[in-house]
Amino acid sequence: MVNKDFFAALADLEREKGISEEIFIEALSNALASAYKKQFVGDSGNVEVRVNPEKATIRFFLTRTVVDSEEPGDGEISIEDAQQIKKSAKVGDVLTDEFIPKDFSRIAAQTAKQVVLQKIHETERDNTLSEFSDKEGELMSGLIRKVDMRNVYIELGKGQIEGLMLPQDQTPGERYLAGDRIKVYVKRVRSGGRNAQVLVSRTAPGLVKRLFEEEVPEIKQGTVIIKSVSREPGHRTKMAIASTDDRVDAVGACVGNKGARVNAVVQELGGEKIDIILWSENPLEFIAKALSPATVISVTQVGEKSAVAVVPDEKLSLAIGRDGQNARLAARLTGWKIDVKSETAAQKLDLGFDDPAPGEGTEE
Repeated sequence: MVNKDFFAALADLEREKGISEEIFIEALSNALASAYKKQFVGDSGNVEVRVNPEKATIRFFLTRTVVDSEEPGDGEISIEDAQQIKKSAKVGDVLTDEFIPKDFSRIAAQTAKQVVLQKIHETERDNTLSEFSDKEGELMSGLIRKVDMRNVYIELGKGQIEGLMLPQDQTPGERYLAGDRIKVYVKRVRSGGRNAQVLVSRTAPGLVKRLFEEEVPEIKQGTVIIKSVSREPGHRTKMAIASTDDRVDAVGACVGNKGARVNAVVQELGGEKIDIILWSENPLEFIAKALSPATVISVTQVGEKSAVAVVPDEKLSLAIGRDGQNARLAARLTGWKIDVKSETAAQKLDLGFDDPAPGEGTEE
């Protein structure tokens, strides 16, 4: 069967969409074989389709295995029937007969259309995934397309790919409305069935890091380094920073003139409080700074990556924070287990103040 126009169209698609003709041919052969077996052949044999672009032909073959049975199964033929077709046939042979399918034009046209559209969609999806694969860990701006009971769907880039924000990636207290523009952190790029999909987040600590990179040129230049971030989305974030140049005030760079830089991030996060902490190589000094805005009298190591921080009695609640939030974020920021004690409690427990580590962070 010949259809030169069809093969010319495949060649055009290869040029326009960058999809190889071989991929189309393989997909079309499998789809045609499946369609004709389902509609006309049934259990009587297997259909093989041979497509030859050079000759612009599509040929159909029925293959059946010869068996010694009066009731052959799917893809089989009895020895008696086989020998009527080919006298030399014996059990175990595979008979291949070319046939002209019924209603070829209609079914072939429908199948070819489905295959072409599917391959175009798959290729565009794969190209988009490839384009976005290096976006993991990056900050992107998008348009909220739809909000259902649980998920938020966001058009990213030029709208050619969908971002999915799951419930655990949504900041408590934030409202997401269709049509709003929003900045999100790209967690992971994945192929979700027939659609390319990007998992995005508003709760990831990386979101804060990327927002500061946008606002603070010194971070982009590498003069100021973000060492670690701990966050309870919608409530508070602690960020530890360091300067690679003694002449650069890392905290001041992140805060900005009259707080402009940090306030821009706070506004993007819906008012979430941010503590900017100066990182220290000395872990005990770092712990003291991390407990900002509380004043710390001393920090003593009591085990492997475990320490007791002593604060003035009147600063205990501030150091611990509401529901333990401040101490919890400080522990995550430093990677140490921190036990916060008041000065009176420390004296009763006879805790020495051998390692004074005063430190102040900046809270906005």
